[in-house]
Amino acid sequence: MSGAHSQQDVDIDLGGLFGAIWRNRMRVLLATVACAGIAFAGASLVTPRYKSEARLLIETREPAFTTGTDRAQGREQQPALDELGIASQVQLLRSADLIKQVARNMKLYELEEFDPAAKPSAISDLLVLFGLKKSPLDLEPEERVLKEFNSKLVVYQVERSRVIGIEFSSKDPRLAAEIPNEMAKVYLSLQSGAKLDTNSEATRWLEPEIANLREKVREAEQKVAEYRSQSDLLPTGENSTFAVRQLTDISTELARVRGERANAEARAESVRTVLKTGGAPDTLSDVVGSQMIQRLKESEAQIQGQISDLSTSLLDGHPRLKGLRSQLAGIRGQIKAETQKILSSLENEARTAQLRETQLLQQLNTVKANSARAGEDEVGLKALEREATAQRQLLETYLARYREATSRTDSSSTPADARIISAAVEPTEVAFPKVVPITIVGGLAGFMLSAIAILLAELFSGRALKPVGAAAAVPARREEEAVEDEVEADLPAEEPVIHKAPALHRDPVARLDHGPVRDVRAPAKSLLADIAPDEDDEEQATEAGKPASLLDTADPGEEEAEFSIAAVARYMVENNVSVAISVSPSGDRGSTATVMLARRIAEEHRKTLIIDLTGSACPTRLMAQSAHMPGITDLLVGDAVFGDIIHGDRLSGAHVIPRGNANIKRAMRGIDRLAMVISSLADAYDTVIVECGPADVEGVRRLTRDQETDIILSLPGADEDEIVEMIDAFGAAGYSEVMLMTGEGGEPPRYPGRRAA
Repeated sequence: MSGAHSQQDVDIDLGGLFGAIWRNRMRVLLATVACAGIAFAGASLVTPRYKSEARLLIETREPAFTTGTDRAQGREQQPALDELGIASQVQLLRSADLIKQVARNMKLYELEEFDPAAKPSAISDLLVLFGLKKSPLDLEPEERVLKEFNSKLVVYQVERSRVIGIEFSSKDPRLAAEIPNEMAKVYLSLQSGAKLDTNSEATRWLEPEIANLREKVREAEQKVAEYRSQSDLLPTGENSTFAVRQLTDISTELARVRGERANAEARAESVRTVLKTGGAPDTLSDVVGSQMIQRLKESEAQIQGQISDLSTSLLDGHPRLKGLRSQLAGIRGQIKAETQKILSSLENEARTAQLRETQLLQQLNTVKANSARAGEDEVGLKALEREATAQRQLLETYLARYREATSRTDSSSTPADARIISAAVEPTEVAFPKVVPITIVGGLAGFMLSAIAILLAELFSGRALKPVGAAAAVPARREEEAVEDEVEADLPAEEPVIHKAPALHRDPVARLDHGPVRDVRAPAKSLLADIAPDEDDEEQATEAGKPASLLDTADPGEEEAEFSIAAVARYMVENNVSVAISVSPSGDRGSTATVMLARRIAEEHRKTLIIDLTGSACPTRLMAQSAHMPGITDLLVGDAVFGDIIHGDRLSGAHVIPRGNANIKRAMRGIDRLAMVISSLADAYDTVIVECGPADVEGVRRLTRDQETDIILSLPGADEDEIVEMIDAFGAAGYSEVMLMTGEGGEPPRYPGRRAA
């Protein structure tokens, strides 16, 4: 807010904003209906357009036999296109060549929809005639069709997929469906044709390359053979030469001979040991394995058996026993001799193995030298073999590619890497304009714009702002009920009204009819009563003007007018009264009516402020959160600033400046500053009401210093004499704008030639 609220936080009154929209509901309704009507008329006049869509799936399409061949040769299937590839296909569908091909196939240049420049309007001809516009007929028909075609075409990639949508709009529903399908067919044909061209070019390029490679392979293999024969590097198997194979065989034989020699030496040593120790030779495997020794052992066993049999019947000295024992000794000698022969045989076998080992070692050394020389020669051979192998592999690759490309020269063998998954169908509903949605949107736009305009007006005027902590406004009836509950017997049960007095007489013809008055228990005193009269300020009005009346603006046809709170509030709002001095001779009862007047005016979304100059602080008790808040007296003595003394009303959007806590006599010494304070507040508020309580005319004159200030006489329950006396006093003081607020039903006193307001 401005002015007095520069040092106080404010908030937006949402209830006031929506209330402003409700009060202007007829304007909002008219704006909504007008915008909806304009939208309906505009949508009805637009030529309807139909829209259809075809969809393509981008994927790698290869025949099964070619895919199997690729995998057999170690080549994986070509991966599907990535995001950039799909975007490239979208641009291909929008290319000028493809669109021109579609236009030629469907003869679109013959249709007026796609070539509106073929029949230019009179205005266009005039512009061309005066050189202000280039003639559209200077362009080729295909170029003109291309421009119009692009304006109706939408090609897009479906999000998170490899699907491309082709959307076209036209006045003719048949064309809207046929053109996307034709574009898809032309696109597939172009893709397939591009593959055929690629295969044909590959075939033409591979034929001479294959011939050259064959010659190179033959020459490389011939060089390998010649080098192998010259270097005596005859192959004996995979990755092996004669020298290497010979070295391997000799090494193997040498190992075998060494093993045989070691075995023979070990066997001979075992036989020798048995003979030296006198052990039984038949425990040796070589001895036992001899057939001769086996027969001798059998004979020995037979003779031993005979000796045993005869020993039972003959004595030891018997010739028969002696003969048998002699045979037994001979056989044992033969066994020993045979054992010596076996030992000699084993020793000979060991010596033979040793000689064989010596020969093999000599051969091994010779083969090693040959192998070293062959290894040096093999380096050059391997280089020639690598060259020949590389040429051979390249030739085989070219031959495979050539056979593959030759097999795909037919159009049926090279399908495009895309397929139609959704063909366009002839639409049955209009795509644009949608009359009903456009009308609804137009109405909503009118409603929103009018509502926004009203809200902005309320915000910029400040009527929708309230200080933080102020309570939200309540309806007038609920305010009055709350005030009646808080202040006992301050107002009568019904809102009092007064009636118009067509002629005023000295003697009243009727008395004000009002109910019993209850004691409000508040001192009938005003802060202005503490002001000492200043001789310099006791200026009398040059002419006791007759106070004006609210009835001056009343309709002469009415029999009576109201002097109620609502009537005074309506008068102040309609006449934009900025400052009003309220005098309440009846004390707190009149001050309460003034508080209700301020709340009534605040309901009209006017920034309203009431200043409490009463001695009882009645407005402060009714409106402020606490009776001890800083107020006008604190400001006058210099203990507070504007931002500290302005507070929000508890029950409405009005503001109040409480009486304050400073010494009243000390504060009233700065009464001259009060007029400047009121003037400053009037610049910030729409309406400023100064509640003086039961002040006299002199105190009011010191406060206003201007007889043009509006005076409110709050006299609920007053009798005719008191009303007449107050009106005469202010009229004699020169105040021309005096409003009467009786607060009860009845007629004002009547005097000839004078009106009461």
